[in-house]
Amino acid sequence: MSDSVELFTDGACKGNPGPGGWGALLVCKGVEKELWGGEVNTTNNRMELMGAIRGLEELKRPCDVLLVTDSQYVMKGINEWMANWKNAAGKPPRKNR
Repeated sequence: MSDSVELFTDGACKGNPGPGGWGALLVCKGVEKELWGGEVNTTNNRMELMGAIRGLEELKRPCDVLLVTDSQYVMKGINEWMANWKNAAGKPPRKNR
């Protein structure tokens, strides 16, 4: 049985592009882990994605994940667009493991 993890993410920047930051909060069995970072010159969408990416990268084993975000860009990327992504050769991208 895999663990259930809640992953809360957000990202923003001042100007687009401009300085920005991202944050992620992982919650598993009542234990919380905070992650955050930023860049001097970035975009809002990049920071939204980084929050989700960095949070998922922290997982050490397979988990059931509830990803909570206010970003339509992140939600649509996962739920709609990802199934149709292709690499430069026109093939589905390799999975990162």
